[in-house]
Amino acid sequence: MSRTDYRAGGFLMTDDRRALLFALAAVLFWSTVATAFKLALRYLDVFQLLLVASTTSAALLLGVVVVRKQLGLMLGYLRESPGYFLGVAVINPCIYYLILLTAYDLLPAQQAQVINYTWAITLSLLALLVLGQRLQLRDVLAMCVGYSGVVVIATRGDIASLQVESVAGVVLALVSTLVWASYWIINARNRRDKVVSMCLNFLLAVPLCLLLCSVFSSPKISSWPGLGAAVYVGLFEMGITFVLWSMALQATTRIARISSLIFLAPFLSLYLIQTVLKEPIHASTMIGLLLIVPAAMFQQLQRPKGGE
Repeated sequence: MSRTDYRAGGFLMTDDRRALLFALAAVLFWSTVATAFKLALRYLDVFQLLLVASTTSAALLLGVVVVRKQLGLMLGYLRESPGYFLGVAVINPCIYYLILLTAYDLLPAQQAQVINYTWAITLSLLALLVLGQRLQLRDVLAMCVGYSGVVVIATRGDIASLQVESVAGVVLALVSTLVWASYWIINARNRRDKVVSMCLNFLLAVPLCLLLCSVFSSPKISSWPGLGAAVYVGLFEMGITFVLWSMALQATTRIARISSLIFLAPFLSLYLIQTVLKEPIHASTMIGLLLIVPAAMFQQLQRPKGGE
């Protein structure tokens, strides 16, 4: 238990308790994002959604950097490694969210969001390859259990027929986990301030998103509901939530326990998908989720330390 105490609302609050509150707030926000994605995609295409959300996130993170008086630090980072930050910006948010949002556009929200949670499995397997380590039996078992959940979800439980609603959507949802895992491994070796680095990523990505939107769509957005949903995504998928999660990881003395909380999000998300989007939750989705989450949690806890 951390010995540092803070007083909030008349109560003494330890670092670990603050970390828990930050993490739970982040999980709550992340659980709303699948619903926000689908609401936004009713009015906007993926390029417009990416542009608005990335711009919103960049503005918010820049505000955090300014309040923290880290603007000089950010400019210093940019002068040191412009190529690195531009390359990372291309991966996330540009490539990652284009792939993920397209998957959401092609699939029911429940399928896209649950399949996306195989990122922890992908991350651990990719980290093993990067570190040159051999797969162990436990890794193979976790992979088999987790990806069998994907098959159950994609086929809606009719595994024998292998009929998939959108093969492209499922493939893209899985590819998004590979892109995210690659981004995490590259970014894990960056010892600079995480929030400042993320701010740079989004600031550099905004012109790229604008270019993509201008070429393949139109930056002109006339739908207020779509704009509002896209701003929400920028705030609570990419912006505020990342800051909260970063603060939770910095404050806690028990990173593994905090990290495992992220797997509460898909369960909360399914409730919102059913309640707000009126999308009936299939039994196959719950079965798939109950296969994916334990496998993903196991891989998350067993992640090789060299990748951290």
